[in-house]
Amino acid sequence: MALRAARPIRIHCPVAAEALAAAVGGDLAAIERDPQIASILDLIRGDNALGGFGAYQGVCEIGFGAESFVPTEAANPVLGEAGIPALSPTIVLLTWVDADLPDDRLEQLIETIAERHPWEVPVIEIGAPVRLYAPGS
Repeated sequence: MALRAARPIRIHCPVAAEALAAAVGGDLAAIERDPQIASILDLIRGDNALGGFGAYQGVCEIGFGAESFVPTEAANPVLGEAGIPALSPTIVLLTWVDADLPDDRLEQLIETIAERHPWEVPVIEIGAPVRLYAPGS
């Protein structure tokens, strides 16, 4: 069995409630129409190390959900108020990079994601290396 080492990158992004509802209802193109998500999808699909699977580029999984948080007095939230629990419609984008991608290049990609992300403190998870099925390698 052919396997390759990769690192998962999970990006939690706010999405307009209308776009999330439309996508859950079957209009998946609504995701592309949301400017926050579209900007990060454009990055994943761009000419870089994100989501490369040989004959396929820009691969990512898209999950629907909600995010909960409580801004503090020190926060400058895009959504919500200090001390009050907030809920945000959320899309989670999961993509991968090769596990041997140099740290400086990975850091550069994460910084670019963070620059495109609307939150003051974006939730971007960089996981430990995993093994992915890689037929034909």
